[in-house]
Amino acid sequence: MSSAVVTRFAPSPTGYLHIGGARTALFNWLYARRFGGRMLLRIEDTDRERSTQGAIDAILDGLSWLGLEWDGEVVYQFARAARHREVAESLLASGNAYYCYATPEELTQMREAARAEGRPLRYDGRWRDRDPSEAPAGVKPVIRLRAPTEGETAVEDAVQGRVVWQNKDLDDLVLLRSDGSPTYMLAVVVDDHDMGVTQIIRGDDHLTNAARQSQIYQALGWDVPAMAHIPLIHGPDGAKLSKRHGALGVEAYRDLGYLPSALRNYLVRLGWSHGDQEVFSTEEMVAAFDLKAIGRSAARFDFAKLENLNGLYIRGSSDEDLVAAIERILPSLGPARGLPAVLSPELRARLVAAMPGLKERAKTLVELLDSAYYLYAQRPLALDDKARNLLSGEAPQRLSAILPALEALPDWSAAATEAAVRQFAETQGLKLGQVAQPLRAATTGRSTSPPLFDVMAVLGREESLARLRDQAAAA
Repeated sequence: MSSAVVTRFAPSPTGYLHIGGARTALFNWLYARRFGGRMLLRIEDTDRERSTQGAIDAILDGLSWLGLEWDGEVVYQFARAARHREVAESLLASGNAYYCYATPEELTQMREAARAEGRPLRYDGRWRDRDPSEAPAGVKPVIRLRAPTEGETAVEDAVQGRVVWQNKDLDDLVLLRSDGSPTYMLAVVVDDHDMGVTQIIRGDDHLTNAARQSQIYQALGWDVPAMAHIPLIHGPDGAKLSKRHGALGVEAYRDLGYLPSALRNYLVRLGWSHGDQEVFSTEEMVAAFDLKAIGRSAARFDFAKLENLNGLYIRGSSDEDLVAAIERILPSLGPARGLPAVLSPELRARLVAAMPGLKERAKTLVELLDSAYYLYAQRPLALDDKARNLLSGEAPQRLSAILPALEALPDWSAAATEAAVRQFAETQGLKLGQVAQPLRAATTGRSTSPPLFDVMAVLGREESLARLRDQAAAA
């Protein structure tokens, strides 16, 4: 396959970039990269009432966050309306389209008759062979495609196989509305042709559109791009993916603490397989991606699987990269946790230092941030219930008793604090846990944390001792 491969991702900006759209974009991106081609981005903003700038921004931000960079400038469909009209008029001139003057009332009657007779609604072709001189006064015409009425229209689909429609079952679709605006069907064909698209990869909810669009291509004498219609994503219960299943915008997954590399890896395995391999680097994905390996049945979204994969990526990420990823989501997550939108240099350094202990158990960046609570908690620490229990009874007296030994340490390190605590426990005839657990509760406000002495080293001498004094004095 040559570098002439051109794919496109063409979302409608009527809402966020949802997870199904993100997977479609990923498949287009991988296919283009696999064959040294280009992936173009087209915003299908012809629905002027529902298209919003906010949705456009969310789509562009979501793609960028996922690392799916498109090639060239973004194409906006609405801006190309004059070109779409020009093509409709060329079809009129070649006899492959005609003016239709059917009134809204007539179309309603056609719909009602079809419903009453239990047959699909189809335009009955009443203006197909009539002369426009017969046109009723005051009716603005639409332009309809003069579709073939005999034979069949077939699409050789890379995923679905050969799909055939009988032409008698397809009616003359509208290309240009009575107000002169192009329909979606026409706009898509003209844009794909003008953008040089060679391979269309999209959801199988567009499969019927493929027949209609193929007829427009043929009427224009243009080559029909290769097509691949991928099954939709369902929830774990097999029902159509909804918000309760995880049909959220890509930006929501970012704020839930997923890494873009993990989400990309998860999405590539939704409906596409490569043997038993589950974990792919971007390079491996590009090298292996193949339309033939996309299944025909709907993929099922599984949050637990995504979480486990994300945990794997967190453990495999550098400490510096994880802190940078946390910084990206701080503006939306920080305020609820008493954190600023921007980390101070001191807190940032603490986070980097603590990351080896933090990342071992976390499955999301949110969990990572929550388990790092001890680094940014304000004194006096708010204790959770288990920590409060650990600091009851004799614990405050033990904290008071160990403070002089810790204060006297010339070197504040994990090894030095551990040696001091072990020695204190021994001289007091206590088990290490009887001293370490109250220390953990006093320094973190929690009953579980990364290794205690690492925590104390990251907090530093002054902060650690201040927190211990707070709890010793609270008794």
